[in-house]
Amino acid sequence: MDQCLQIKNRLIEDGVYIHWRISPEPFRINERELTFIESLGAYLHKFYKASNKLYYESVHGRQPSWVSEYLDQGKPQALIEYSRMNRMKGLLPAVIRPDIILTEDGMVATELDSVPGGIGITGSLARAYSFTSKSDIAGGRDGMTEGFLNMLKSAAHNSDPVIAIVVSQESKDYKPEMEWMAKVIRDAGFRAWCIRPEDVIFTEGGLFLNDGEDRQRIDILYRFFELFDLKNVSKVELIMYSAKKREVAVTPPFKPFLEEKLLYALFHHPGLKKYWLNELGEETFTLLANLFPATWILDPGEMPPYGVIPGLEVGGMPVTKWSDLKDTTQAEREFVIKPSGFSELAWGSRGVVAGHDISQKVWGDTIEKALMDFNKNPRILQEYHRGRHVEVSYMDESSHEMNKMPGRVRLCPYYFVEGPLDKEDVRLRGIMATICPLDKKLIHGMEDAVITVAGA
Repeated sequence: MDQCLQIKNRLIEDGVYIHWRISPEPFRINERELTFIESLGAYLHKFYKASNKLYYESVHGRQPSWVSEYLDQGKPQALIEYSRMNRMKGLLPAVIRPDIILTEDGMVATELDSVPGGIGITGSLARAYSFTSKSDIAGGRDGMTEGFLNMLKSAAHNSDPVIAIVVSQESKDYKPEMEWMAKVIRDAGFRAWCIRPEDVIFTEGGLFLNDGEDRQRIDILYRFFELFDLKNVSKVELIMYSAKKREVAVTPPFKPFLEEKLLYALFHHPGLKKYWLNELGEETFTLLANLFPATWILDPGEMPPYGVIPGLEVGGMPVTKWSDLKDTTQAEREFVIKPSGFSELAWGSRGVVAGHDISQKVWGDTIEKALMDFNKNPRILQEYHRGRHVEVSYMDESSHEMNKMPGRVRLCPYYFVEGPLDKEDVRLRGIMATICPLDKKLIHGMEDAVITVAGA
């Protein structure tokens, strides 16, 4: 119990503790699992590169036009045009975070996030557990802060950049952890500040910030705001203008198509298999095919009478139209429906509906709404994979006694793209582990969850 109190007090001191259950130890994974996760970042980076190339080849007619049409669905034209500029073409996310569910049959990455929360929390957790635990922590005590800083240096092409972590009002809940991250970077002798968009100072010569004493020219701006929210982000047009003029580097790039969950559906589409094999190679393709759950785009377009939805079956029969899913039994609807991206409902488990957790009527209504909203907010259907049972100890807040909780776990590894373009290194720098009680169908941060880091 003393360990839990020490950990909690450190998190409170860092300003990152919200309210979750504290475990005295990191969540233990075996060496085989850790080795796989350590190697996974390079494969996911390769997937982003191939996805980026697929989009541009679709735009220019070298791949099916429907690929870019799906990825651009519901986006403002100005943002689409901005993302297609030649100077943006090679830019990729420099932070990669999959959501991995540990199942009885292995690992399933339910989605990828390139603008993830939890960077500062995972860094603070790693430091807290390094003082109280004898376990090896994945990424090490300072892996998250070192990786984040190295990633920003690489994106800025500068060994000592002025760093602005810009957090919008929509993302304000994450501001304390990013303020902690900026402070740790400053304590290491570098220049980093966490600011609001309205604090950015624009000039024709670049973007600046006030550090409390002087005005500093920003070299690298870390975008901690969602692209669907741009209309509410102060000075975003000036930020985008400065990035276009190469007066400032911005990461993640303004590329909404790389933040779409429907990339999974494109990966699994049989008509694109040859492209993925050519770009990824057989080893990477096979690994990702086993890792990414089967996914389909809920497109209301009419099918020909002989058409079927590739790979989708219910009761052993192929699905020919989405209405076939409405009358399924609870056991047959082991699927989730989620917004693909570019929506306030597309992050933090908002808008996710598990078919086996709701009535048949609500399931049917959810499908109907998804089809109706397709033009402005596409949704995906994804196979649901049940996490295996794990057990974790935690401190009960009311009694301060130690309890054990059976649950299911989601691992969130954080990979940072570090080093120059010709020597890029995609490194695992930390793993957040979220364990939720067995009665919760979706695993995410909640009061009843135990949140810790993973280690061997």
